[in-house]
Amino acid sequence: MRIHVLGSAAGGGFPQWNCNCTNCDGVRKGRIRTSARTQSSIAASGDGESWVLFNASPDVLQQIRSFPALQPARALRDTAIAAIVLIDAQIDHTTGLYMLREHRKPWPVWCTPGVREDLSVGNPIFGVLAHYAGVDWRALPLDDRFSIDGAPGLAFEALSLTSNAPPYSPHRDKPQPGDNIGVTLVDATSGKRVFYAPGLGEMEAHVWTAMQRADCVLVDGTLWTDDEMIRLGASSKTSRAMGHLPQSGPGGMLEWLEKLPRTTRKVLIHINNTNPILDEDSPQRAELSARGIEVAFDGMEIAL
Repeated sequence: MRIHVLGSAAGGGFPQWNCNCTNCDGVRKGRIRTSARTQSSIAASGDGESWVLFNASPDVLQQIRSFPALQPARALRDTAIAAIVLIDAQIDHTTGLYMLREHRKPWPVWCTPGVREDLSVGNPIFGVLAHYAGVDWRALPLDDRFSIDGAPGLAFEALSLTSNAPPYSPHRDKPQPGDNIGVTLVDATSGKRVFYAPGLGEMEAHVWTAMQRADCVLVDGTLWTDDEMIRLGASSKTSRAMGHLPQSGPGGMLEWLEKLPRTTRKVLIHINNTNPILDEDSPQRAELSARGIEVAFDGMEIAL
């Protein structure tokens, strides 16, 4: 199983276009040691030829250009993307569907019924795409293993996360099962497992079980502290209120990752532009290194 990180930042990317926080200003002016990042998305393959795209970010065209395996050039119109899996209905995970409208046939899009509703009513992307390639919706099952046509060598297991639906969703601030999911990717031959959850707001028993069973966890790294956005004056909401478990503090992501076996590969993804871990010389980044926790970057490869 091979996973390629196409984008590792949270919504807005890094640097964010209108942000002048220490990180964004620092990367623009070369004052900090870091690298720019596009918005969160990964691609996964079991054979190195056919790929499943997880989330279609607004940066998807740039991400495809940066990863030639997704454009094998076998025909006049071609792609190695066999299907698209949507973790949620957030703008930063779905806008890229517009950019993929020239596909020659309807896209197999796997998502829960709740996400389908949000993308049909609240933010009707699916309706707009019906005028172009269209969407071949596949109901993504929860708590049951499934396979995806055109993705040999891989199996998938999805579970519901307690997080928050988009502002345009009728479920906003009223979480419903399937608004946000985590997915375990399984190598059908070796049995190796990767747990992927870029939006993880609460550590529930079934989520912790999935993480403990995984050989690699690729999980929410949005904010370092719960009040990060409030302290900076960028938002009035805490990390948890936005549906993201902060890394530090009691019950934070670092505490949970510390409990995993030392053999488990631990990677943070979906990193907000304000998060100090983006600065490779920051004390927060040093703490992650000391704990054996990696920070995802665009182009990162994970092979199991």
